[in-house]
Amino acid sequence: MATDPRRLGFLLAVHRAGGVLAAADLLHVTPSAVSQQIARLEAEEKVQVLDRGPRGVTLTPAGRILADAAERIEAEMVEARKAIVAMSEELTGTVSVGSFQTAIRAVVGPTFASLETRYPGVELDVQELEPADALRLLRTGDLDVVLLELDIQEREAADSLRGMREVPLLDEPWRVVVPSTFPTPARLDDVRDAIWLGPQPTTAAARALRRVSRTLGAPLRTRHTYYDFDVALALVAAGQGVALLPALAVQGEVPDGVTVVPLPGLGSRRLVARHRATRHEPRPVVNAVIDEMVAAATAIELG
Repeated sequence: MATDPRRLGFLLAVHRAGGVLAAADLLHVTPSAVSQQIARLEAEEKVQVLDRGPRGVTLTPAGRILADAAERIEAEMVEARKAIVAMSEELTGTVSVGSFQTAIRAVVGPTFASLETRYPGVELDVQELEPADALRLLRTGDLDVVLLELDIQEREAADSLRGMREVPLLDEPWRVVVPSTFPTPARLDDVRDAIWLGPQPTTAAARALRRVSRTLGAPLRTRHTYYDFDVALALVAAGQGVALLPALAVQGEVPDGVTVVPLPGLGSRRLVARHRATRHEPRPVVNAVIDEMVAAATAIELG
């Protein structure tokens, strides 16, 4: 019996959402409908596609193969829809974007130029916002796209993505930034006893620093609190402590008195574009803007 390709979409939703209940919310169907489609898929393919455990569900090797196929089909359909839109009408409209400083500089800024060339009828309305405010406006429909930062090793709960979808833009390594008077560390243990600058608690840097603390097996001593990376660099230059910053924050010139050090075990930060995913969203113009952001992020060369 041939597999109904529509069932692959249910498997992909379970994988992305992290469970049957979350997938049902994402697809706007009942959990039993999702379970039924997964069961039929397993019957058609004569393989188990999900491992069901106390912590949720994960893909089996066969499930991963089918989910990968579903992603390829999804990508092909996206390209097909774009081609149809391009044939029928020129993309026009305004796309509202909420973001934070480094993402605006590195990703949103270059996107303006590419949109002017490829989609002159498309305008961006950019708002610099803290993530919590941006996500609230995204949920209420007042923003189309929100750029967020994540510590890759400390992912958010899958439930936070209900009704939403994320598009990865850029993965960048975390760096340790130390005063020039500080002995240059060669390994993570060399900064165990240092005084650290404290990132604002809701940021990816704060989550990464908590993870580093767990890796070192001891709480880190912190001083001050920063949100803006330029503030952190100024405090490091003043000898107030060491900081954990993403590579984008230390691209190019840094203040005198600062040394940037790549160390193993620091992990990476991921920039993502989050948008609503419903029967009618995202609009084609929103997809076009996100594609240009992906292209801008791909062109970034990290030192």
